[in-house]
Amino acid sequence: MRSRTEKVLVRRWASDRDEREPDEVIVEEPMEIRLDDHLVTTTMRTPGHDYELAVGFLYTDGHLAGAPVIQVRYCATASAVDTEFNIVTVETGGRAPVPVARLTTTTSSCGLCGSVSLDALCDRLAPIEGAPLFALDVLASVPERAEVGQDLFAATGAVHAAIAFDEHGAPVLAREDVGRHNAVDKVVGRLLLDGQLPASGLGLFVSGRASFEIVQKAWAAGFGAVVAVSAPTALAVETARRAGITLVGFARGDHMNVYAPA
Repeated sequence: MRSRTEKVLVRRWASDRDEREPDEVIVEEPMEIRLDDHLVTTTMRTPGHDYELAVGFLYTDGHLAGAPVIQVRYCATASAVDTEFNIVTVETGGRAPVPVARLTTTTSSCGLCGSVSLDALCDRLAPIEGAPLFALDVLASVPERAEVGQDLFAATGAVHAAIAFDEHGAPVLAREDVGRHNAVDKVVGRLLLDGQLPASGLGLFVSGRASFEIVQKAWAAGFGAVVAVSAPTALAVETARRAGITLVGFARGDHMNVYAPA
């Protein structure tokens, strides 16, 4: 696996010290995602679990449209080494619709925020039915239990985590990335490749805020709950309510806010 962190020399200053020493920082590089060799987007991501990221993005953004993933590989037009492992092609044998390419780079901060209206999303996705009703004390316990899946954050303090958890609040799958939306896509991509979607019976923890995009990705994957350590946006709340997803924000220690259901 390619290194996801680098050592840099920094100056550490405090009231009682001023020293130069190495520090560990996260790697951020562009990755081009292709569907049946058609360009879809370029996203800034932390290298690692690239196949999961590509598959998860295409799935949650609706590009697969139910088509099966036949193969995933690094650039099909040149060697992976020549393209520095920064181009991933997802192949469906031409069964997926030809995508419309995103003309701007998907940044690590906001992904494709606002690129899809809520009404259009509702046309594509049906409300989630049959999801378990997570006990509030279980949801409150998730952030502390999720700390074990955040090794990159512990090392650098510069990444987000997305963690799938079961009805008891136990983590079952964790991914980290400089982009919070990428971390979610990596979780969704792994579940899809393992044949475990829709994610009925599972909830999704995110280490940052709950944006519209995070909730729509959770909806697309079938998660019954989203737990965030920070606040949701108004559109995220409306999306969760229309999706039938339990949405929790400010989940810290012994308190949290439940924004959905209403």
